[in-house]
Amino acid sequence: MARRKTEKGTPQHNRASADVMGLRAEVLEQPITETLETNYMPYAMSVIVSRAIPEIDGFKPSQRKLLYTMYKMNLLTGARTKSANIVGQTMRLNPHGDAAIYDTMVRLSRGYGAVLTPFVDSKGNFGKVYSRDMACAASRYTEAKLAPICAEVFRDIDKDTVDFADNYDGSMKEPVLLPTAFPNVLVSANTGIAVGMASQICGFNLAEVCETAIELMRDPEHNIMSTLPAPDFPTGGEIIMDTAAMEEIYRTGRGSFRVRARWRYDAKANVIEIYELPYTTTAEAVMDKVAELVKAGKVKEISDMRDETDLSGLKLAIDLKRGAEPEKLMAKLFRSTPLMDSFACNFNILIEGNPRVMGVGEILSEWTAWRTQCVKRRVFFDLERKREKLHLLRGLAKILLDIDKAIAIIRNTEREADVIPNLMAGFGIDKTQAEYVAEIKLRNINREYILKRTAEIEELERAIAELQATLESRRRLQGLIIRELQAIIKQYAEPRRTGIVYADELPEPEEDDGAEDYPVHVFVSREGYLKKITPQSLRMSAEQKYKDGDGPGVDFEATNRAEILVFTDRQQAYKARLADFEDSKASVLGVYLPSHLGMDEGEQVKAVVAPEDYSRQLIFFFENGKAARVPLSAYETKTNRRKLVNAYSDKSPLVCVMLLGEELEAAAFSTEGRALIFNTSLLAPKTSRSTQGVGVMTLKPRYKLSDVRPLHATGIKNLPRYRVRSLPAAGALLKDEDRGEKQLSILEG
Repeated sequence: MARRKTEKGTPQHNRASADVMGLRAEVLEQPITETLETNYMPYAMSVIVSRAIPEIDGFKPSQRKLLYTMYKMNLLTGARTKSANIVGQTMRLNPHGDAAIYDTMVRLSRGYGAVLTPFVDSKGNFGKVYSRDMACAASRYTEAKLAPICAEVFRDIDKDTVDFADNYDGSMKEPVLLPTAFPNVLVSANTGIAVGMASQICGFNLAEVCETAIELMRDPEHNIMSTLPAPDFPTGGEIIMDTAAMEEIYRTGRGSFRVRARWRYDAKANVIEIYELPYTTTAEAVMDKVAELVKAGKVKEISDMRDETDLSGLKLAIDLKRGAEPEKLMAKLFRSTPLMDSFACNFNILIEGNPRVMGVGEILSEWTAWRTQCVKRRVFFDLERKREKLHLLRGLAKILLDIDKAIAIIRNTEREADVIPNLMAGFGIDKTQAEYVAEIKLRNINREYILKRTAEIEELERAIAELQATLESRRRLQGLIIRELQAIIKQYAEPRRTGIVYADELPEPEEDDGAEDYPVHVFVSREGYLKKITPQSLRMSAEQKYKDGDGPGVDFEATNRAEILVFTDRQQAYKARLADFEDSKASVLGVYLPSHLGMDEGEQVKAVVAPEDYSRQLIFFFENGKAARVPLSAYETKTNRRKLVNAYSDKSPLVCVMLLGEELEAAAFSTEGRALIFNTSLLAPKTSRSTQGVGVMTLKPRYKLSDVRPLHATGIKNLPRYRVRSLPAAGALLKDEDRGEKQLSILEG
């Protein structure tokens, strides 16, 4: 269909006609880019700016509208009212439906416990943040008012501290931001999912945040972690502190940390009691996972588990079988259940309508700048009011000179409209002053009243000078903010709820999931198929089956609960446990490691080793003739990580990996047909996994290292011909009698 041109020569949208149920319909064809720009982008921006992302006052629009409605309903100082009443009133500002408004109120309430400093003082059943099934009662059954801390949220809001805007239908005004007198943006945990971005802000202790803000105002180079050691959650628990990771979160606003539950052991009843959970999980999720593990036979120490939560708080009780060790069981449950979980941080905040991901220091700097403007506007408001009052009193002071004259002017004026002009002319005052004098009651037209009022002039002049000096001094403005923060700390501070446990102080977790421990023989083919075979099964049939084109790679003896390290051609290492593989037979192909371990597409297995106690060493041989000797302890992770990137150097393709228990002689081969024999003691150990290594074999430009094997696994007979005393060396051309049979490329020394 040809495009039609408008008078200005621009193409119009294509139009096509179609019959729909006998009716003629015209279809408008619109470019997808224009559809996105005109239809989708306004929606996306609305979600980002007006719904999902909190602003510098720490509130999303829905929360701000709710709290402001409650403030206007006099619920800061008045008695509680039905939640349904609050919800209905809030719909004047937030027309998103009563259910959404009530959910917002519940999350901010003291009863629900989702924020460290609740803004809603609730009465009735508001549910619990740590329970999936404990739902809140309907809004007609519960009552609420504003919590005392809201006095700091709305401090001086009537003194032009923040801007106001029309509500959705223009019938009333609402604040664009709330003049929060403390950094609520960091105190209250907040989560929001927008279009193309999200926000995840963890809560911090009120007193610690205020103290940090004070110290940063005094010293911009202040060490934040000295006063703000870690986040704080209303559900308590313990943070597993990795100092480097936490510093990165504080610096960039992104990262994650682990939180685990708190528990105690009742030896008399042989019961474990869990009384605090990570903020990210619920009691029901924990119980479901524990039940799943018990049913699968992976946890055999538990005889029963029940939820004993009551009015005193959360309590999950775990009955232990006789002989079970509480510490080992909890270590296992921390690894396998939501009793230990990660909290991912994404400090995305709207600053003047623009979303920005910021670190803690930058957030506090932005809050300080914004709060300084609020205080500056408040001081200017007070200054203007005092100036207006001073102006009126100065006019009143002129009346003091001749009260009788003022009375005579008013009495002798025939028309009411002429009173003000006559007073202005009689005393040399302006219209505002004249109106003020004219409104004085007859009983107050006496010398005593006027003297008392005019005595305020000197006091007002001093106050105005003080306010003017404050307005012109950033130091004075910040001094006001600091004093307000100190008062908030004194009045509202609460102890930390979430403990801090440093990761390097925790005992090394034992990988004990109840799996039986017995001898096994492991076979790995060249293409990465693994078979775990018991000695009994191996005696019955020792002939291994391989896929066409595949063949034997490496085999070793181990136990069922042993670990293996799988190195790939992408400089990555995967850790797995043999207990995770089913016992198999020699007559099957086995488990394909790239699929089982979730490797990247096209990633191939280069070596499989059994690290045992990580006391031995690995030697990586590369095509460029170099070798890197790295201690196995460099791959011993203290966490449950199953994938390790940058496991070895990426400067040259990997040829093979040798697991070294003690020094031995090895033979290196090149594609030129050369070989050399060297002792592994000539290779000095390196501490870094990514080391490029040292030269072993000197190669001509066209050739590369093709294989390295222990000397006893080669067919070399003329040993002196190839043996060298120093490295690197070129080696000697192989004689036919020294070639032997083709050997394996993945070896254990």
